Amino acid sequence: ESDTSNDTGTESLTWISWFCSLSGHEYFAEVAEDFIEDDFNLTGLNSTVPFYKEALEMILDVEPEEESLKVPDVSLVENSAEVLYGMIHQRYILTRQGLQQMVDKYENNHFGHCPRVYCQPTAVVPCGRNDHPGLETVKLFCPNCLDLYTPPSSRYHNIDGAYFGTTFPHLLFQQFPELLPNTPTRIYEPKIFGFKVNERSRSGPRMQWLRMRPNVDSDEDGED
Repeated sequence: ESDTSNDTGTESLTWISWFCSLSGHEYFAEVAEDFIEDDFNLTGLNSTVPFYKEALEMILDVEPEEESLKVPDVSLVENSAEVLYGMIHQRYILTRQGLQQMVDKYENNHFGHCPRVYCQPTAVVPCGRNDHPGLETVKLFCPNCLDLYTPPSSRYHNIDGAYFGTTFPHLLFQQFPELLPNTPTRIYEPKIFGFKVNERSRSGPRMQWLRMRPNVDSDEDGED
């Protein structure tokens, strides 16, 4: 009976739910099917993803047509389905619904924390350095030090950064400013025998100003 129930559960699982449940896919949100079914949201993807029609049918769990059955290797369609879903995902997480899903993941620490000592335990979000697939893997953006890091677990090292894109993390914190960390930004100061190392020294700190933030409140008070 247990085998039967397991088979039933597997059969009822949609492709999208299955894909997002795979190990290493914890960063992904489940894209709503109505978003995918809207052709406007897929504009331009048919020319960038091979076996586009077949891949879309696979994502939406649509029975393939006779022409689709002529594909020489199903694995080709599976690879295209992953790329297509990833590129759709990049667009989806910029919508109100998609952003909210990612907020829920962020608040539940699904993306991990910044490895920088002075940022811990600031939560991070996935980010790409390019919007085109096949160029670079996903990185993690820290809203405290404003820097990028490679995910600590190797299971994320094959996830394409384009599936999250360059816009997502910054739009997320613009739309949900309450998620920004309240802790003051601390910058490490190298010392030798208790004395700060001069910036002009070869071993001195470099470009610390990149981590500094302007005091917005004081600036506004000054203007008043």
